[in-house]
Amino acid sequence: MEAPASSTAIARPTRIAGVLLALSLAGCGLMGDRGAPRDLNAIPDARPRVEPRSAFGNPPSYEVNGRRYYTLPNSRDFVDRGVASWYGPDFHGKPTSSREVYDMYGMTAAHPTLPLPTYVMVTNLENGRRVVVRVNDRGPFHDDRVIDLSYTAAWKLGIVPKGTGLVELRAIDPEQPSDLRLAAGPLPPPGRKPDIYVQVGAFGSRDNAARLQTRLSSAAPTAVRVSETNVQNRPLYRVRLGPVGDVEEADRLVAMLTGLGIQDHHVVVE
Repeated sequence: MEAPASSTAIARPTRIAGVLLALSLAGCGLMGDRGAPRDLNAIPDARPRVEPRSAFGNPPSYEVNGRRYYTLPNSRDFVDRGVASWYGPDFHGKPTSSREVYDMYGMTAAHPTLPLPTYVMVTNLENGRRVVVRVNDRGPFHDDRVIDLSYTAAWKLGIVPKGTGLVELRAIDPEQPSDLRLAAGPLPPPGRKPDIYVQVGAFGSRDNAARLQTRLSSAAPTAVRVSETNVQNRPLYRVRLGPVGDVEEADRLVAMLTGLGIQDHHVVVE
């Protein structure tokens, strides 16, 4: 993806993997580069090690497609859930934001705000598969995607055929030599499909949340809910659409919200 070498960056075309392309390249887990097939399952996960912060790709902030992103000062205790995508042949052999060469067979990933490099445990919440990747690139810049995985990482997680997957991200501290897979927390219960919502606002005032709920209820094709949580001992009222059946439905809701002029939205996976 385009490297944010300064405070402003211009995005390359959004990296969305097509199902037909994925199937034609993937076969049965073998993928060839200039006729050299590889057993993707045999490629090891990234091995966390202490590294200096990259001299490239870590500006305090940068802008892509009119949206500003702020690079995190560190990855300590970083945990997130959302929709993962992947990128492959179109970017293979091209420079990443850190100026490293992208290798679609490597165990790497792109993230909009984590410092480069960061090691991340990625868990597929739908099948329990886990991988460790090294974040060395910026992206994804598609609305409501939390990470862009290399082809191999996506294949090992089982999300290549669909193009997206519901995942949990946990940053790894390479100075802690504990068992990484235990440190990532428990696996999701077998057969439990995560709930997907599109969150459109979080308010300290219930009345403000209720007004947005009323506005959206007449336009949204699904339920609009207000849920209460507590943040720093203060109530927070979240306005969410859903749950929805899949990522494609969430994407349609995002497009609808954008058409209504609502830009403050993101996909929530629970």
